[in-house]
Amino acid sequence: MNRTLAIEFSRVVEAAALAGYKWLGRGDKNIADGAAVEAMRVMLNTIDIDGEIVIGEGEIDEAPMLYIGEKVGTKIAGADAVDIAVDPIEGTRMTAMGQSNAVAVLAVGEKGAFLKAPDMYMEKLVVGPGAKDAIDLRLSLEDNIRNVAHALDKDITELTVVTLAKPRHDDKIKAMQAMGVRVFALPDGDVAASILCCMPDSDVDMMYCIGGAPEGVISAAAIRAMDGNMQARLLARHDVKGDTPENRAAGEIEISRCQALGLVVGEILPLDRLAKTNNVIFAATGITKGDLVEGVQRKGNIATTETLVISGKSGTIRRIQSTHMLNRKSADLQSIIL
Repeated sequence: MNRTLAIEFSRVVEAAALAGYKWLGRGDKNIADGAAVEAMRVMLNTIDIDGEIVIGEGEIDEAPMLYIGEKVGTKIAGADAVDIAVDPIEGTRMTAMGQSNAVAVLAVGEKGAFLKAPDMYMEKLVVGPGAKDAIDLRLSLEDNIRNVAHALDKDITELTVVTLAKPRHDDKIKAMQAMGVRVFALPDGDVAASILCCMPDSDVDMMYCIGGAPEGVISAAAIRAMDGNMQARLLARHDVKGDTPENRAAGEIEISRCQALGLVVGEILPLDRLAKTNNVIFAATGITKGDLVEGVQRKGNIATTETLVISGKSGTIRRIQSTHMLNRKSADLQSIIL
C-alpha cells in the first residue's frame, strides 16, 4: 500500500471532524453522524484507490452511505485495492452534548486485512508493547492485571486502567479499585482509550471494556501498527444487556450473522485475526478536545484540526496540525461543513 496515501486519509478524517463539529452541542447525534458520514464519503471518493468499506455504518439496507460492501475511491487503473474500516464519529453522544474525546477515525489496509464482524458487542483487553505477552482473556481480569503489572515491573497500585463508564462495567471497576488500581472511566470512546495504551508518552497501562465490535477492529489496526497487543471476543446482546425476549431475539440474529462469517460468539480473537497485517494506515481527527487529540477550533471560515496518523509498515506516528479555510473547500464539502 502506497505510504503517500496516509496524507490523503488524514484529509478524510479532517473533513468528517469538521462536519461533525458543525453540530457540536446541538443535541442531535444522528444529524452530526450523518454529516460526518457524508463528508467522509465525499473525500474517500477523491482518492486514487479501489476501496471497499468492510466496517461501516451498517448493512446495505441499514445505511445510505458507507455501508458494508460499498465501493469508494476513483478506482483508476493501477489504484491500490484496499479495505476500509470507518467510524465517522466515535462519540456521537459526546459530540451532540459538547463533551470531550469525540473523534473521527478510519483504518485502511490491504484486501482481507481486517476481521469482518457484525455490529455487536465485543469484550476487549488492550496493552502496549511492554506488556504484549502478558494478557489472556481466558484468565480473570484480576489475573490479567497482576500479569501486566509484573511485565511492566510495576506495583499494582501504580497501574492505570481505562474503561467505559457503563453499568455493565460497575462490578469490574469496583474489583479493580479494590486491588488498588487507578481506574479512569470514560463516558464513551474506547478507540481513543485503546490507542492511549500504546502511545510512547502515555500513562495508560491497559484498557478493558465491553464495547462495539467495529470500534474493536479499528482499534486493532492501530494497536498492531504500534506493536501493542489486544485480545477480544464477540458477545451476544442478551449476554451483555440481560436475557429479555427482545435482547434474546437480537442476540440470536447476531449469532446467526457470526456463523455466516465463520465466527463463533465467545471465541477468543487474537490481534492477528482482528488485523491481519501491520501494513495499515490509521487516522483520527479530534472533534472535541480529548486525551488523544485536540478538538476542532473554529472562528468564522477558519478552522484548525489535530490529526493522529499511524503508518504501520514504517512504524511512524505523526501529529498533523492543520488550518482550514473552509470557504475554499470544494462545493460539495462546503455544503456539509459550513
